[in-house]
Amino acid sequence: MRIDLHTHSTASDGTDTPAELVRNAAAAGLDVVALTDHDSTRGHAEAIAALPDGLTLVTGAELSCRLDGIGLHMLAYLFDPDEPELARERELVRDDRVPRARAMVGKLRDLGVPVEWDQVARIAGDGSVGRPHVASALMEIGVVETVSDAFTPEWLGNGGRAYVDKHELDPFEAIRLVKAAGGVTVFAHPGAAKRGATVPESAIAALAAAGLDGIEVDHMDHDEPARARLRGLAADLGLLVTGSSDYHGSRKTVRLGEYTTDPEIYGEITRRATGAFPVPGAGGSRRP
Repeated sequence: MRIDLHTHSTASDGTDTPAELVRNAAAAGLDVVALTDHDSTRGHAEAIAALPDGLTLVTGAELSCRLDGIGLHMLAYLFDPDEPELARERELVRDDRVPRARAMVGKLRDLGVPVEWDQVARIAGDGSVGRPHVASALMEIGVVETVSDAFTPEWLGNGGRAYVDKHELDPFEAIRLVKAAGGVTVFAHPGAAKRGATVPESAIAALAAAGLDGIEVDHMDHDEPARARLRGLAADLGLLVTGSSDYHGSRKTVRLGEYTTDPEIYGEITRRATGAFPVPGAGGSRRP
């Protein structure tokens, strides 16, 4: 089985619609794909309706969190999307996205960058506007060559010159809320130092003690030493180890299925979840 547990659609900051994403996942030879848009479950219904035969969809979201001033992302899988406490927190984060993006545009203009809010809004379309949309605007006007190049201290990286805080969950509270909604939590790309400051291993240990289920180890933003260190930490803490593409369509160079999760780990995630269940494809085509 080929299992990719971290992807994004136009419901947040990807470039594939949810329907395109599942069709492309099937065409890429995946057996299981998780749709984990930022703080949103809006794309799930479309993805399920378009799910090709032979592909299983794991519903989820990537929750925006902050700990001791450091931003981090928590992947939440197979939770009940209608659980009111978690739904309310996701809505608070989403509601803060437009004012935050506008403020980042303002900071960039103060730095002499001729980016426009209308440009960012056009790129975001119906998705939940975020830093990748601002980064794409910087690409359009030639300030950076890639989206990843914008996620640095010079521009939009955590604590960077044009970075702006937004409403974010405490990760311990995120774990509690996801667990209460029957879901499973995995710390996304915990060693992605190129994005800015990362939390120390002591914080990951505290999150594990609070019920964190796993950490995402095999990821494009982790080099081999970081993967080895995180794999050892996961073993010490009894955490599940996942691998995922963090696919954003054409917004990033990573391909669907470039990094994958072991089937036994996937099986354990589905065993622990009680809020929702993986959805098997019932029809459609594997053609993108």
